[in-house]
Amino acid sequence: MAGFTVAIVGRPNVGKSTFFNRLLEQRKAIVDDVSGVTRDRQYGVAEWNGKSFNVIDTGGFVPQSEEAFEKEINKQVMIAVEEANALLFMVDAATGITDLDESMADVLRRTAKPVFLVVNKVDNHERLLEATEFYGLGFDNIYFLSSMSGSGTGELLDAVAELITEENVAALEAEGVLPKFAIIGQPNVGKSSLLNALIGQERTIVSDIAGTTRDTIHTHYNLFQKEFVLIDTAGIRRKTKVHEDLEFYSVIRAIKAMDEADICMLLLDAEKGITAQDLNIFSLAVRKGKGIVLLVNKWDKMEKATNTARDYENELKKRIAPFSDVPVIFISALEKVRIHKAIEVALEVYDNKQRKIPTSELNEQMLKAIAAYQPPVVRGNPIRIKYVTQLPTHVPSFAFFCNFPDDVKQPYKNYLENQLRQHFNFTGVPVRIFFRKK
Repeated sequence: MAGFTVAIVGRPNVGKSTFFNRLLEQRKAIVDDVSGVTRDRQYGVAEWNGKSFNVIDTGGFVPQSEEAFEKEINKQVMIAVEEANALLFMVDAATGITDLDESMADVLRRTAKPVFLVVNKVDNHERLLEATEFYGLGFDNIYFLSSMSGSGTGELLDAVAELITEENVAALEAEGVLPKFAIIGQPNVGKSSLLNALIGQERTIVSDIAGTTRDTIHTHYNLFQKEFVLIDTAGIRRKTKVHEDLEFYSVIRAIKAMDEADICMLLLDAEKGITAQDLNIFSLAVRKGKGIVLLVNKWDKMEKATNTARDYENELKKRIAPFSDVPVIFISALEKVRIHKAIEVALEVYDNKQRKIPTSELNEQMLKAIAAYQPPVVRGNPIRIKYVTQLPTHVPSFAFFCNFPDDVKQPYKNYLENQLRQHFNFTGVPVRIFFRKK
């Protein structure tokens, strides 16, 4: 990941997520007093003294644990240690030094990277006296603070900010302009598998327990001369299924990921086809003006005849109509089939979304199309469209100037949209059309 990265590590329930939220000044990590809530690495960008840096909040470190998730969390922590420029090792003054803290300290003493020992929950003088036992862990940089109240965090952040050089900051700022692709879809369609297949390392915990990915996860991707940010989201479910608060947060998070993204890669399960819930997700992305690519995953499991893919695609496009000018790619995340094609198409859709058409060219094509098929006469008044211009918006939007803007009906709007698509390639991108008084 570009820029300067700080990872918060430590055993479960020492307050890592609370501290992470304080740094980001928003509820980004899910805070819950169930041990093991933060399963994956969580990313955010924090700012202090005019310097920006990435923050990773990791799952709690539980070495030698037989439980599958705990093993995975340990792997995640190790990856975070590799990815970070500096480490905040968090311990809890209320419980004192535990065996787990000792094991973690062993791991961190071996790294050449700066490690800050952060003693949390020091919210009174008595606690401060008790907290001195942590000097015994043998780290030079030790800070006492309370992530709940925020006391003591300033000194720690001053020390972190001193490590950040100009080069790091420049690299971090460059990341803001990269295309952002969100991988969205229902639970268990293979979102995390796709992400891992693309990056070639286990970036998220993949398992067939529904709801494993609770948070969105950002990955900076820079391979094969292509650079962008991938956002993996928690599966979106229908509201009736959202029992736990955690699931509820995840759905909100997935929707926020959509907001952040330029392009949504909507993953479908080939065997199930497009379900009502997928259509909800699709229309939400359209409403938000996002570019869309449909990826039909698990295609390797389908029985195939000559025109299986063609028929499948036609059926899909019927279901998502009227906005059916959307690329459909048949992939297998597990077998890594056509996953790079998916990225190429997503980048093309990104270009389509950025497309600006010169006004002269726009008028030349569209006025011809209007002359070929005039808008219907309303209440005896012929509607005359004189001029078209593209509006300076994030979603390709066009204003048609005419004498009776309120009288233009939906079918004619659809005709104009189809003409725009035909002449100027807006595949995968919602197009907005407005009528203004001339």
